[in-house]
Amino acid sequence: MQRDPILVVDRETGETFEEAVLGEKWIRWAYQNASARPVEKLLFRSPLISRLMGAWFDSRFSKGKIAAVVNELAIDMSEATAPADSYGCFNDFFVRHLKPEARPFSADPKDIVSPADGRVLVFPELAEDVFVPVKGYPMSVRTMLPGIAERFIGGALAIVRLCPADYHRYHFPAAGRITAAQDIPGALHSVNPIALGAGPDVFGENKRTWTLIETDNLGSYCFIEVGAFGVGSIINTRTSGAVQKMDEKGYFKFGGSTVVVVFEPGKVRFSDDLAANSAKGRETLVKVGQPFATAL
Repeated sequence: MQRDPILVVDRETGETFEEAVLGEKWIRWAYQNASARPVEKLLFRSPLISRLMGAWFDSRFSKGKIAAVVNELAIDMSEATAPADSYGCFNDFFVRHLKPEARPFSADPKDIVSPADGRVLVFPELAEDVFVPVKGYPMSVRTMLPGIAERFIGGALAIVRLCPADYHRYHFPAAGRITAAQDIPGALHSVNPIALGAGPDVFGENKRTWTLIETDNLGSYCFIEVGAFGVGSIINTRTSGAVQKMDEKGYFKFGGSTVVVVFEPGKVRFSDDLAANSAKGRETLVKVGQPFATAL
């Protein structure tokens, strides 16, 4: 089977690099080999394995894994508020806080910032309700957001894909007021492009939570957290009331995961580099707080 590399543009250097995927051979086997279908159902359509993994990463026995992961993934611990050896378990390290100065941002109300560290793909204007992730199949805003999708038909959408090396707390990209929210149960497929290329509707099938935020200059935008394999927990720490740009919204426990932000038609213009890279089918490596879009 031909190996199709995952290419990402580093925003800070402008260089394109091949993403290293933890467990790549295993992911390819699970999603691309017909003989693995029963295993795929057990691992990704049932929460059991992810719950067991979560319990281990919450235990003190997982603490010994922290140093190895920091070294293997070249994580810059100088950005964190506490040293690597201070955490009681792996998940405490995984959801570490960063120093405020590590993620600066523009205070201008017209500037919308990235909601998370991760690999960004943007769709400046949806064709009706359809978006196509890197190496994936067409997916639907109506399927992802049953009952509230109509206001976003023909709008703009951004996907921020987080990997294990990333900071796993996510933040509001613009100020506003939370008006509604809903948890939707579902599967825990991998969000890696290898899995997306195999056909599962990750955004319509996976466990997810959506939140509507009403703003003064953007209309309402929808913030969606999508769980993935190994992520049994989406923890939202702000669930009501007024919010400011870059306020923490919540965090994912261990694993890969994704944030999706959907805007109403004609409300935003994505940053030029994100739009240009996305048009070529390339994700852009971005940090939370960096320029993301501008209010029109």
